[in-house]
Amino acid sequence: MPDSLIEASADLGAQGWQTFRHVTLPLALPGILAGSVFTFSLTLGDFVVPYSLGNSSYFIGQAVLAFQGTSGNIPLAAAFTVVPMGIMTVYLLVAKRLGAFESVS
Repeated sequence: MPDSLIEASADLGAQGWQTFRHVTLPLALPGILAGSVFTFSLTLGDFVVPYSLGNSSYFIGQAVLAFQGTSGNIPLAAAFTVVPMGIMTVYLLVAKRLGAFESVS
Protein backbone atom coordinates (compact mmCIF):
# COMPACT_ATOMS: atom_id res chain seq x y z
CA MET A 1 0.00 0.00 0.00
CA PRO A 2 1.48 3.36 -0.96
CA ASP A 3 2.39 5.72 1.85
CA SER A 4 0.64 8.51 -0.04
CA LEU A 5 -2.75 7.01 0.88
CA ILE A 6 -1.98 7.21 4.59
CA GLU A 7 -0.58 10.71 4.18
CA ALA A 8 -3.71 11.78 2.29
CA SER A 9 -5.88 10.36 5.05
CA ALA A 10 -3.90 12.29 7.65
CA ASP A 11 -4.11 15.47 5.55
CA LEU A 12 -7.89 15.11 5.50
CA GLY A 13 -7.93 14.99 9.31
CA ALA A 14 -8.44 11.27 9.95
CA GLN A 15 -7.15 9.73 13.15
CA GLY A 16 -5.16 6.47 13.19
CA TRP A 17 -8.21 4.26 13.76
CA GLN A 18 -10.18 6.03 11.03
CA THR A 19 -7.30 5.58 8.60
CA PHE A 20 -7.18 1.88 9.39
CA ARG A 21 -10.94 1.47 9.09
CA HIS A 22 -11.48 3.45 5.89
CA VAL A 23 -8.18 3.00 4.01
CA THR A 24 -6.11 0.02 5.17
CA LEU A 25 -8.84 -2.52 5.94
CA PRO A 26 -10.75 -2.17 2.63
CA LEU A 27 -7.51 -2.64 0.71
CA ALA A 28 -6.45 -5.66 2.79
CA LEU A 29 -9.85 -7.37 3.07
CA PRO A 30 -9.74 -9.34 -0.21
CA GLY A 31 -6.35 -10.80 0.71
CA ILE A 32 -7.48 -11.65 4.23
CA LEU A 33 -10.58 -13.40 2.89
CA ALA A 34 -8.60 -15.32 0.26
CA GLY A 35 -6.11 -16.51 2.88
CA SER A 36 -8.88 -17.55 5.23
CA VAL A 37 -10.61 -19.53 2.46
CA PHE A 38 -7.43 -21.53 1.83
CA THR A 39 -6.85 -22.12 5.54
CA PHE A 40 -10.46 -22.97 6.39
CA SER A 41 -10.94 -25.33 3.43
CA LEU A 42 -7.83 -27.32 4.34
CA THR A 43 -8.90 -27.78 7.95
CA LEU A 44 -12.30 -29.19 6.99
CA GLY A 45 -10.76 -32.18 5.25
CA ASP A 46 -8.54 -33.14 8.18
CA PHE A 47 -10.05 -36.29 9.67
CA VAL A 48 -7.11 -38.37 10.84
CA VAL A 49 -4.87 -35.93 12.74
CA PRO A 50 -7.44 -34.84 15.39
CA TYR A 51 -8.34 -38.50 15.91
CA SER A 52 -4.76 -39.57 16.56
CA LEU A 53 -3.65 -36.51 18.55
CA GLY A 54 -6.85 -35.43 20.27
CA ASN A 55 -8.90 -36.69 23.17
CA SER A 56 -11.85 -39.07 23.08
CA SER A 57 -14.53 -36.45 22.29
CA TYR A 58 -15.95 -36.52 18.78
CA PHE A 59 -15.65 -33.75 16.28
CA ILE A 60 -17.36 -34.09 12.90
CA GLY A 61 -14.21 -35.39 11.23
CA GLN A 62 -13.61 -37.97 13.95
CA ALA A 63 -17.23 -39.13 13.76
CA VAL A 64 -17.00 -39.56 9.99
CA LEU A 65 -13.80 -41.58 10.33
CA ALA A 66 -15.30 -43.76 13.07
CA PHE A 67 -18.59 -44.41 11.28
CA GLN A 68 -16.98 -45.14 7.94
CA GLY A 69 -13.94 -47.03 9.18
CA THR A 70 -14.93 -49.21 12.09
CA SER A 71 -18.66 -49.80 11.75
CA GLY A 72 -18.87 -49.48 7.97
CA ASN A 73 -21.88 -47.16 8.17
CA ILE A 74 -21.11 -45.20 5.02
CA PRO A 75 -24.53 -43.47 4.68
CA LEU A 76 -24.24 -42.00 8.18
CA ALA A 77 -20.66 -40.90 7.48
CA ALA A 78 -21.86 -39.24 4.27
CA ALA A 79 -24.62 -37.46 6.19
CA PHE A 80 -22.06 -36.08 8.66
CA THR A 81 -19.91 -34.92 5.74
CA VAL A 82 -22.74 -32.77 4.34
CA VAL A 83 -22.51 -30.36 7.29
CA PRO A 84 -18.93 -29.12 6.64
CA MET A 85 -19.65 -29.02 2.91
CA GLY A 86 -22.64 -26.75 3.54
CA ILE A 87 -20.62 -24.52 5.85
CA MET A 88 -17.85 -24.24 3.26
CA THR A 89 -20.34 -23.47 0.49
CA VAL A 90 -21.88 -20.61 2.46
CA TYR A 91 -18.42 -19.32 3.40
CA LEU A 92 -17.24 -19.37 -0.22
CA LEU A 93 -20.37 -17.56 -1.41
CA VAL A 94 -19.87 -14.82 1.18
CA ALA A 95 -16.18 -14.53 0.28
CA LYS A 96 -17.03 -14.30 -3.41
CA ARG A 97 -19.60 -11.61 -2.69
CA LEU A 98 -16.99 -9.60 -0.77
CA GLY A 99 -14.52 -9.85 -3.67
CA ALA A 100 -11.96 -12.27 -2.23
CA PHE A 101 -11.36 -14.08 -5.51
CA GLU A 102 -10.73 -11.01 -7.62
CA SER A 103 -7.30 -10.53 -6.03
CA VAL A 104 -6.24 -14.18 -6.49
CA SER A 105 -4.66 -14.84 -9.83
